[in-house]
This record gives sequence, structure tokens and C-alpha cells, in this order.
Amino acid sequence: MSKSSNQKTKLLHLARMLLRQTDEDHPLTVPQIIEGLARQDVKAERKSIYDDLDALRLFGLDVQSRKGKSPGWFIGGRDFELPEVKLLMDAVQSSRFITQKKSDALLRKLEGLASVHQAGQLQRQVYVAGRIKVMNESIYYNVDKLHTAIAGQKAITFKYFDYDIARNKVFRQEGKRYVVSPYGLIWNSENYYLVAFDHAHRELRHYRVDKMTEIVVTGLDREGKEQYPGFQLAEYGQKHFGMYSGQEMKVTLRGRRDKASLVWDRFGQDVILVPDGEEHFTVTLPVVMSPQFFGWLLGLDGSVTLIGPRQAVCAYRRRLAAAMDELTLPRCEH
Repeated sequence: MSKSSNQKTKLLHLARMLLRQTDEDHPLTVPQIIEGLARQDVKAERKSIYDDLDALRLFGLDVQSRKGKSPGWFIGGRDFELPEVKLLMDAVQSSRFITQKKSDALLRKLEGLASVHQAGQLQRQVYVAGRIKVMNESIYYNVDKLHTAIAGQKAITFKYFDYDIARNKVFRQEGKRYVVSPYGLIWNSENYYLVAFDHAHRELRHYRVDKMTEIVVTGLDREGKEQYPGFQLAEYGQKHFGMYSGQEMKVTLRGRRDKASLVWDRFGQDVILVPDGEEHFTVTLPVVMSPQFFGWLLGLDGSVTLIGPRQAVCAYRRRLAAAMDELTLPRCEH
């Protein structure tokens, strides 16, 4: 590239230098800026640098200067402040849903939102020991296709699989394609799930996105609107513990007042708790009956109990009895 062409990109080189190399603790002096531009074959004089810095400030960059012990020019505020970038990096690194390869690529891009000095600080801070990641590298692109189908209200087809003990894909339905109408994506139990209307079974079902492959967005209009008018994605996620399927039922729970936050954390702040004496409350809400729901109750160690309807209570007792029968542990000696 000729020097005249480089001069035309002078402001761009200067902006990139400030964004990548400076922050409040690492300013650049005008001589350092001139030297940095020279390495890009861009000629600059002191007066023109001041004019360029003013132009970048007018453009919207938070270009600041400092005098005194450590003088120079630097970028003050950024689109993402350092704690915000750290939060995003933590989310990516700790996400089981994103493969390790894609996590590494996203982390490198997020580092570009900070200066090189801040990026080094972030690299030292972000680490999740032994984080289990999914194996499906195409998941990132699956989500993009699903968003396209949801926005366009179009049906999709795909193949659905599990892994055997040798980590080989085993396709469900003998490899036949599923045909569904997507309604939304839910993040639950550290996995992404697609909630969709299944054309074959004529009902809403959900599918783990990392187990979907060969997704095709069709030209068919989305179905299921008549069967599920007023469908709410958040409510669907709250009903399904661990996204396991089962019979939906309106149940009543009774709990100690000091455990109210456990119910709100699980079912949302809009759930109404009815006082039951001085120490307890009751709440009635829709739940999908599943081993995960029963496991949640069992884990609360009696502080929240299932009291109705009778059908739900009996199902819970049967599940507990079956669990005891399935135990193969040696007998406990008193």
C-alpha cells in the first residue's frame, strides 16, 4: 500500500491504537503515538495528532488526556466496561452448552473489547476448573438457524440423536427427520432446549439443541397456534423440572415461611403464597410430574411438601417406594 493510501487511513490506525493499547492506567504520549503510526507507514506531526484526537472525540470516542506523573492520551469509557466484559467471559467459559473450541474463539473476541493490558488481566481471572462441555460443534449454527425459523414463523426439519458409550451418534426414529414448528428457546439445567409444536404428535414438545443436526428451515408456516393460543415460553420452562416430560397437573405445596425464597427462585416472583398459620404457607401452581420434580421436593428435606391433589401425592409416594426398591446398596446396620 502506498504512503498516500496509508495517510487516508490515519484516523483509523489512531483509533485502533488507542482502543487496543490504552486505558486509564496505560496512556500513550504524543511521541509514542507518532512512533506507533510510523510502524504502520503513516507519517504524522505533533499538531496533526492533536487535530486527529479532537476529531475522534467529536466522532464519539471517549478520548481523554492526563497530565502529571503519567501523562498521555487514552480511551476512558468503552461500549463495555471491564466488569461487563468479565461478566460476559465468565458466562461463556462456565457455559456447558458452548463447546470448548467455540468458547476459546468467543473469549478471544471478547478480549478485543478491552485494551491489551486489561485483556491480560481477564485471562488470569477467567477459569472454570474441569468444566464439562458439549461435544456438538455445530450447536452455535443450530441456534442461528432456529432463531431464523422462530422470527420467520416457519417449520423446520432435523435429525435427533443420542450418544452411545463409545461416543457415537445414535439417531432416534431410525434416522427419520422430525418436522416441528419452533416457538422458542429455553436455557434450562445448563442446556439449550427448543420448544416446538410436533407435527406428527400434534402437541408441544422440547428438544435439546446440541442433539439436533441437519436442521433445515422450510417454507411451511408455523403450526400449533390453534392448539396453544396465548402460549408463554417462560411458563413452559417453569413447569418442566430439568426439562423432563410428564403429565401436567396443578399441585398444592405447603412449606415453611423461611423457605419461601426457594419457591420464588424456582417458579418466579409472581407466584402467590397463601399464609397457613404463623409458620407455613401454601401455594398452588401447574407442574409437570416427573422424577426431577419429585427429586426437587425430596432435596428440600420436608421443608416444602406436596399435599395435593391426591393423584399427585400418590404418584410421589409410588416414586419414593420404587426408588427404595431400586437401591442395591448394602443394608445399614444400626
